Amino acid sequence: MNETSHIAVTTPTSDADPFAPENLEHPEPLHQALRAAGPVVHLTRYDVHALARYEEVHAALVDWQTFQSAAGVGLANFRHEKPWRPPSLLLEADPPHHDAPRRVLRELLAPPALRRLRQSWQTTADELVDTVLTGDGTRFDAFEELAKAFPLRVFPDAVGLGTDGRDNLLPYGNMAFNAFGPRNELVEADAPRTAELSTWVGGQCTREALGEQGFGAAIWAAADRGDLTPEQAPLVVRSLLTAGVDTTVHGLAATLYAFATHPGEWQRLRERLELARVAFDEAVRWQSPVQTFFRTATTDVSVAGTVIPEGSKILMFLGAANRDPARWNNPDRFDLTRDSSGHVGFGMGIHQCVGQHVARLEAEALLTALARRIEHIELAGEPRRHLNNTLRSWAALPVRVRPTR
Repeated sequence: MNETSHIAVTTPTSDADPFAPENLEHPEPLHQALRAAGPVVHLTRYDVHALARYEEVHAALVDWQTFQSAAGVGLANFRHEKPWRPPSLLLEADPPHHDAPRRVLRELLAPPALRRLRQSWQTTADELVDTVLTGDGTRFDAFEELAKAFPLRVFPDAVGLGTDGRDNLLPYGNMAFNAFGPRNELVEADAPRTAELSTWVGGQCTREALGEQGFGAAIWAAADRGDLTPEQAPLVVRSLLTAGVDTTVHGLAATLYAFATHPGEWQRLRERLELARVAFDEAVRWQSPVQTFFRTATTDVSVAGTVIPEGSKILMFLGAANRDPARWNNPDRFDLTRDSSGHVGFGMGIHQCVGQHVARLEAEALLTALARRIEHIELAGEPRRHLNNTLRSWAALPVRVRPTR
């Protein structure tokens, strides 16, 4: 991508609504149409430019100077509209404001720092799987009893959250990710609880509400050292609570769905437990729990011959890029032999998900526990989606399993 060139092309247009229920439920046909239409498509309904091919999405993600996050990663343009909450210091900020919060979290959530959690999380995962399989536990909702239950148990503990009110975390995250889209029915459905959920989450980010040994306390300690300001600390804790739960929950559900529909890959995992993290990354590529994010052009910029004017919103289809056949062989298949590194399911560049190693560790623990106890997993009914403007979410994932003898 480069600044405005003198070569102009006719930009394809589409009146499709990416946030319509049918496209949120089944995004693949729209993704295919957008990729086929061209490297840039003008979405007339929202007057935004869409990028759905891997090359252009990847390039926009790493070019933070041209494709700005500070004007909001949703449809709302913070240059002209007041955010509904104080902007995220990670998602909705660019250097230099982005630097200190990211540096603190990067050190806090780096793989060496997470090693102390590995054994306790594995023990918790083993106990959870044993509980689910107790009695006639051969048929259950894998979303509710595994993908949702495990992160809601271990991650808030790691942050230092109290036990009361944890059921607010997913509704708050759902609301926050819905807010990146247009003000449609999904946003309106969240409105009655917006103040309540925002107040609760804000209360959990204070120094007094957090345990002394968790990630939250470490963030406040960074403020005490001067690595963050006291005003930044609660916003960094909030970022953990917003982005660290929903995306992992739905990523784990995607992985379990993948195995329930690809029995050969489940056997491959059982034979090689070290593939657990590979499986999670491949599922994130294949299902892309975060489907879209916006950027804003800081200058007139030419993308594949299309000039996107300064100040315009750009909608990046991460899910479409992750299934671009120009980048991936047989992209619609979940395949543990694939090298899925380079997928954009966690973003890319300086705004790449800083908590991805935490999500991988959670996935490793849960998948390892399951692979040791279950010979076979399959769907036991029709999975149900929970619609969200940004997330590829789940409501139910009924499965039938055959435990090891």
